Amino acid sequence: MGTVTSPKQDRSRATRRRLMEAAIECLAEHGWAGSTVAVVAERAGVSRGAAQHHFPTREDLFTAAVEHVAEERLRKLRAIADATSMTMGPARRYAVVETMVGLYTGPLFRAALQLWVAASHDDGRLRERVTALEARVGRETHRMAVTLLRADEGRPGARETVQGFLDMARGLGLAGLLTDDSARRERVVEQWVEILEGVLGR
Repeated sequence: MGTVTSPKQDRSRATRRRLMEAAIECLAEHGWAGSTVAVVAERAGVSRGAAQHHFPTREDLFTAAVEHVAEERLRKLRAIADATSMTMGPARRYAVVETMVGLYTGPLFRAALQLWVAASHDDGRLRERVTALEARVGRETHRMAVTLLRADEGRPGARETVQGFLDMARGLGLAGLLTDDSARRERVVEQWVEILEGVLGR
């Protein structure tokens, strides 16, 4: 039997979600310096007091927002892994590589990058929370890449190749922040499919 929630709980959850989504948009568009709780609350259409009820500090709000959207992305990857029955081969590997590269483009990546930069200049709680979050999301992303690529990590070089691929995907995301890098990205994706085919097996 599912858990019954009250209208008040539903409203509270919806407000929390709106705040987190607005926080991602603000970070992606304005960076850390331009993203305050007040700016996010206004964008989400709630009072500053309501925002601080859900997230007492700025760090609480932005780390929760990045974690929430990262989890949504990982859930989608898990669904792809569970749903697919396609035989492994170049076509499937290409689709997986494109999907994984897509994690490092768009507003979430830009928001996360802003949070990493802010954390790199912080000696306190923000750095601690972002470091822990990045480590956890990084481990889960690697695990999902291994599953989606059907990589046998007992095979020599397989683990390092999957990690190298994820590092490359992040690098493509960085390259695409300032210019439209789609043409070069497509060629790099094709090359990485070849590399993965060679190391992980056909």
